[in-house]
Amino acid sequence: MNGITYGYIRVSSKDQNEDRQRVAMHDAGVDERHIFMDKQSGKDFDRPGWRSVLRKLKPGDTLIVKSIDRLGRNYDEILDQWRFITKEKLAHIVVLDMPLLDTRQGRDLTGTLIADIVLQLLSYVAQTEREFIRQRQAEGIAAAKERGVRFGRKPLERPPEYEMVKAMWQLGTVSAREAAARLSVAHKTFLKWIRSDHAEKCTPLAPCPGNLDT
Repeated sequence: MNGITYGYIRVSSKDQNEDRQRVAMHDAGVDERHIFMDKQSGKDFDRPGWRSVLRKLKPGDTLIVKSIDRLGRNYDEILDQWRFITKEKLAHIVVLDMPLLDTRQGRDLTGTLIADIVLQLLSYVAQTEREFIRQRQAEGIAAAKERGVRFGRKPLERPPEYEMVKAMWQLGTVSAREAAARLSVAHKTFLKWIRSDHAEKCTPLAPCPGNLDT
């Protein structure tokens, strides 16, 4: 009796489209009812779709994935999942992007050895590439900071009525907290805007005010 063929799809975020992986599953003969999917990062295996397909797998079943990184995001995780599925679950794995990684074929010692070598090599390369990308990103950020590029949350834009409310505060008709409330922002945000405005206009002949907290 042949086992059931399952498919597993993962995309890194809810905004990414899974159509390419789903079409590949259909082309491989996977029934839509047997396709499991997660839309989240693969940084760990706390994923409902992945947990569900693992529970479904029985000896003789087959799990199909589009690429090796669907099994994990680093060398150790990929190998652990591969061994768990093939050795403990006694199920087969097929990696569509790498025909050599098909445990349904070549069940003799030579075929198994080739699959294991290819798996370890691909897993190592995948992890090395991710580490290289992270290193390049870190180097790029450091270089950008040296050029004066600022990172972080985009500054909150001042609302249209800001100048009028600021004038009221300067005349003393409202406090800084009242001004912030009128602008629907935090007290600290209003003071930050005021300090920024004064910093742009401060000169030795017209120094910045000493206390802007009221």
